[in-house]
Amino acid sequence: MRAVVVANGHLSHPALDGACLRPDDWVLAADGGLRNCTLLGINPAVIIGDLDSVSPSDLPPLQSAGVTIVQHPERKDETDLELALAYAVAHGSREILVLGALGDRWDQTLANALLLASPTLEAVLIWMVDGLQQVALARPDRSIALHGHAGDTVSLLPLAGDALGVTTSGLEYPLDNETLLFAATRGVSNTLLGTTATVQITAGLLLVVHHQSAVSPREDPR
Repeated sequence: MRAVVVANGHLSHPALDGACLRPDDWVLAADGGLRNCTLLGINPAVIIGDLDSVSPSDLPPLQSAGVTIVQHPERKDETDLELALAYAVAHGSREILVLGALGDRWDQTLANALLLASPTLEAVLIWMVDGLQQVALARPDRSIALHGHAGDTVSLLPLAGDALGVTTSGLEYPLDNETLLFAATRGVSNTLLGTTATVQITAGLLLVVHHQSAVSPREDPR
């Protein structure tokens, strides 16, 4: 089961984000992500968060429509997106697409991207998508496959320390069992040679950022 978690951030290209959706996706709105669901023309099965960004008048019709509403206290330690991701994992999701997480606020964007490294989410493949930009995390037990166009930009950013045994295929500047140092920029702005590429590592965590140069004819850009 693939879950789609819709966050409350800015959607820079709603039409492209909507093209990623599948009819059988399980959709969760992270609080104010309900507005983005409306923008995308989809109905969430679950709304989760402290609901400070949802109008109280919207709740009765949603409940009547069978939407599960999971309300948390306003004073909490997790963001609404973190709560939604944890809920999806607890209910069996092993693949999650996140929309509306890469927005205009740097603090929120960075915090959302860093959620990919959470130990509680390590068993799940998560893609964060905003229009032509896609972000995922390579781990020692999980390689990342990219689908796009020749000329697409791909950046590889180590998290929480050096990324070891980095091996790539399909990129202009190949890596073969090499180390990318934490807080260094060697992995920034590589280029896709064709329509596919792969990234794998043997130790550490590696954020993979794919910026497509054009819209893929495939329904799902990954």
